[in-house]
Amino acid sequence: MTLGLLILLFVAYQLWGTGILTARAQHGLKQDFAKAQQAYSAESTTSTTVRDRPPTTVGPTTTTTQPVRPAPPVPAEGEPEGLISIPRIGLNNMAFVEGVSRDDLKKGPGHYPDTPLPGTLGNAAIAGHRTTFLHPFYDVDKLKPNDDIIVETVAGKFTYKVYAPDPAHADVGHLIVKPTDVQVVDNTPNAQLTLTSCNPKFSAEQRIVIKAVLAPNESAKPARPQARRGTNSGGKVRPHQALMEEGLSGQERSLTSAVRWGFGALLVGLAWWWAFRRWRHPITWIVGVVPFLAVLFAFYVYFEQALPAGY
Repeated sequence: MTLGLLILLFVAYQLWGTGILTARAQHGLKQDFAKAQQAYSAESTTSTTVRDRPPTTVGPTTTTTQPVRPAPPVPAEGEPEGLISIPRIGLNNMAFVEGVSRDDLKKGPGHYPDTPLPGTLGNAAIAGHRTTFLHPFYDVDKLKPNDDIIVETVAGKFTYKVYAPDPAHADVGHLIVKPTDVQVVDNTPNAQLTLTSCNPKFSAEQRIVIKAVLAPNESAKPARPQARRGTNSGGKVRPHQALMEEGLSGQERSLTSAVRWGFGALLVGLAWWWAFRRWRHPITWIVGVVPFLAVLFAFYVYFEQALPAGY
């Protein structure tokens, strides 16, 4: 019964407890992003002709002439890059960061480092959790063509319109692919946005992909993209597939900490059990449960990091 209760508590931690960590991170990210907005100064602009259309045969096709500004500075990995809002699913001004590592996605949605920045020409791609860490992309399967995805960076606000990525299903705003189908984040000549998350809910077996194209009349002027490729903290290039799967691999270095905190939880739990058997009083139970849950929470944090998948 005790083991079953601990397992249920761990499930509760994954679904709701992880949100505590993300909520704390979001508070700091939004403050840092506000400072970055204040520090950013627009550079000189140039004019170029941009053909705004998806790379497939579906979606709107228009040709417009827009001033294109130099790209804004790229934040360091794990630092805030902007805010994302999706009115259809109730996501409102959630900070997203640069990078899609496991640690990055704990803070909020993450921008694929080898794709253009949102608000620039090209296919900007953002990944996010679907059932854990505040589950920002929980209901992305409900998005329909022409729904808005609003991204705010230091360069301004940019509205993207969802389009049907599969011509055979014009009323469906998403695509289900394998984790190895990395072509969904390939670059495009016009300004687009791709969202990726795990599918189905509570599983990392597949990926759900949302495709959207920039609405120029509802957005700030797009910037020129910077030539860049995804790299890790050591400067080594990471291919698309590594980026698509990176946030789903376990961290072996967390196993040692998980074992230590697990042993600590066992000792505290035994001490609590012994004290309550000796002095059966509500105060004894309350005094014991607080340190036990604190140590157990730390154990769950490191144990979750060591698991091979995050949804």
